Amino acid sequence: MSLLQIFSFPFMRRALVAGTLVSLCCALLGVSLVLKRYSMIGDGLSHVSFGALAIAVALGFTPLYFSIPVVVLAAFFLLRMAGNPHWNSDAAIAAVSASSLAIGIMVISRTTGMTTDVDNYMFGSVLAMSRADVALSVLVSAAVLALFILFYHKLFAVTFDESFSRAAGLNVDRYNTLLAVLTALTIVLGMRMMGAMLISSLVIFPALTA
Repeated sequence: MSLLQIFSFPFMRRALVAGTLVSLCCALLGVSLVLKRYSMIGDGLSHVSFGALAIAVALGFTPLYFSIPVVVLAAFFLLRMAGNPHWNSDAAIAAVSASSLAIGIMVISRTTGMTTDVDNYMFGSVLAMSRADVALSVLVSAAVLALFILFYHKLFAVTFDESFSRAAGLNVDRYNTLLAVLTALTIVLGMRMMGAMLISSLVIFPALTA
């Protein structure tokens, strides 16, 4: 079967569009996260997203719409921990990650008829993305890319030297928060494509490879 024949199937076109956009967002944000030593935040957020998705499915809510605000709040929390010198940020992120995964598994074990849906978010299924999933991915990915490009120079400065950025008058906390929000949105989108177990690798490995 030729490449053109493969992409004649609608599910392959949906996978290509969503996968390209989410991968681009992950690669761009991964550079800042790796350089700022926030790599594990992506892994922690993916597990928080899994817990939120499990709860959403159990309660009958739309998983992605429910998990986005939950993961954004978790990103604020994890970023505060990572930037606080009095806390062991690695241990705190690991605790949040493990707790969120445990909550998700507990919810699954006590709710019947939802295992398949949550498994798709845990391990991902890029070929099973619906039109609604792709539409949401396109909108949110476009917003993430637009904000990243708009504030690129400020994010660049904050990534490489926070002390100099503060001295230059930049609101470092604001741009760290923006980075956390963009990361949270990208992680939630990537859950449908890569799953909680692999989405953090899509954030980390492109930057490490480069």
